[in-house]
Amino acid sequence: MRCIRRSVCLVALFAPAAWTFAPASAFAQQIYVGSTESGAVVLSDFRSTAAPKLLLSAASKEPRQNPAPARTMTPLIARLIERVASEVSLSPELLHAVIAVESNYDARAVSPKGAKGLMQLMPGTAYRFGVGDPFDPEQNVRGGATYLRSLLDMFNGDARLALAAYNAGEAAVIRAGHRIPDFAETQAYVPRVLARLR
Repeated sequence: MRCIRRSVCLVALFAPAAWTFAPASAFAQQIYVGSTESGAVVLSDFRSTAAPKLLLSAASKEPRQNPAPARTMTPLIARLIERVASEVSLSPELLHAVIAVESNYDARAVSPKGAKGLMQLMPGTAYRFGVGDPFDPEQNVRGGATYLRSLLDMFNGDARLALAAYNAGEAAVIRAGHRIPDFAETQAYVPRVLARLR
């Protein structure tokens, strides 16, 4: 038996019929149920003729890549990004791309892993770069930009590796042989930021 979610597996304990599963996301917000002519129960993360009835609904635990509703970049934040980018010798477009993907310009954003603010700084990174208040846009952008600048220097200006390190940590990129680590999140993150640049 393959479990979609722990709560779905508990249902399986009480079902005498054989179980088959339609493809389902590990972060499904709804689970639908149905049965086949042979009596097998079908569970799915989307409504279909095979699984037409809603079995359970739960909030997604997946970190949001683009928080909703979309935030508006204020003129103050735009000026801050331009100024900090100039001070740390970074492209303002790169900073904009990272902030758009990380927090969608939400200075109060908090990820499920504890990353905070516009550039989604983890507590250790915030401490390392002198950020006392990660929700303060000035401190957050300056700390994140300084970190990104250090990663570009570490990886000889390779933006792909610097972005991978920003997402997964520099040690992970080094362990991967100076390649993008084989983490699904990082593999998706780098192209998303680069697409913003284009």
